[in-house]
Amino acid sequence: MTAKLTKDYILSQIKTDKRNDGRKLDVFRDITIETGISANAEGSARVKVGKTEIIAGIKMDIATPYPDSADKGVLTSSAEFLPLAAPEFEAGRPGDTEVELGRVVDRGIREAGVIDFKKLCLVEGEKVWRVFLDILVINHDGNLIDASGIAAMAAILDAKMPSIDKDDVIDYKNRKDKLPTQTFVLPITIRKSEDKLIVDATADEEEVFTTRITITTNEKGNISSMQKGGPGGFTTEEIVKVSKMAQKLGAEIRNKHFKNLIK
Repeated sequence: MTAKLTKDYILSQIKTDKRNDGRKLDVFRDITIETGISANAEGSARVKVGKTEIIAGIKMDIATPYPDSADKGVLTSSAEFLPLAAPEFEAGRPGDTEVELGRVVDRGIREAGVIDFKKLCLVEGEKVWRVFLDILVINHDGNLIDASGIAAMAAILDAKMPSIDKDDVIDYKNRKDKLPTQTFVLPITIRKSEDKLIVDATADEEEVFTTRITITTNEKGNISSMQKGGPGGFTTEEIVKVSKMAQKLGAEIRNKHFKNLIK
């Protein structure tokens, strides 16, 4: 937990539009993306946003489709906080924060139609590809949602589908076709304290800026999902402002870090 003295200092700095690490209020920390880090996953990525580190992986198998989407594949997302990532993280059953992290990332991907699920149908009503998205928090220094969303998108773009024979035996060593995608999304989380808004909050800043909103946009700037968290709220004017911030920052991250992955 952040000491009161640190919280007071962060607040005093923010009132003059300054942050402990010297960034402006609307600037991300350095982002690095490494893909193909797991030979056993269909797709994988390691992402660092400042000191926050996330690993995301894609695995696939064959499953029965849901009754209301008989001609579509399935996406299952989960997030896990490893105990080594932060002193407050404990091993065991996923807590509410882990569940929320997985759901927010999943919702942005699902609502935008990132994966073309119809192309994952093998036999309508009987067999489809199921995509597992696993998110592991390796080191926590704030902004887990955005870092996880970036890692998830990088892993999806890196993923190649395994082949299957006539008996539905999966050959995981023979991966050829890319996972079919239709669009590309990134989440941007903006946090609020009084009348100040910041992006990419550190762990210390998150204890001061407890009101947050995550806005996921695609490459055209269209919003696919919006999720508020924490106490407090945003005015109509602030919603307009944070939406524009998310569109701008999403475009900047795509242009700077994803050019080699989008083909």
